[in-house]
Amino acid sequence: MAKGNKFTGGGVNQNKAAMMQRVQQMQADMERMQEEISEKTVEATAGGGAVTVTMKGSHELVSVKLKPEIVDPDDIEMLEDLIVAAVNEAGTKASQMMEEGMASITGGLNIPGLF
Repeated sequence: MAKGNKFTGGGVNQNKAAMMQRVQQMQADMERMQEEISEKTVEATAGGGAVTVTMKGSHELVSVKLKPEIVDPDDIEMLEDLIVAAVNEAGTKASQMMEEGMASITGGLNIPGLF
């Protein structure tokens, strides 16, 4: 019966078990963080504050607020552009919030496809 050497000894299984436990804890922490962040909100504006949007970390649009003076029936296109700009900015902020939250758990590891 062959005995384990320094490369295949019993410590390897203990190391694997400890690593798996750390990975499982990290996964649980990441799931918790994703849930927390998905409920947090970010706010973005366009047109010097003429359009304000609020978005959840899950990228769910919560509200759009328009200053009355920005509503010009003769220039709907500008209003549409401002809304798009504000929504895009809020989406970027929501993504950054998620990345920062995950980086706090993963220690800055860049794991492709993680979020």
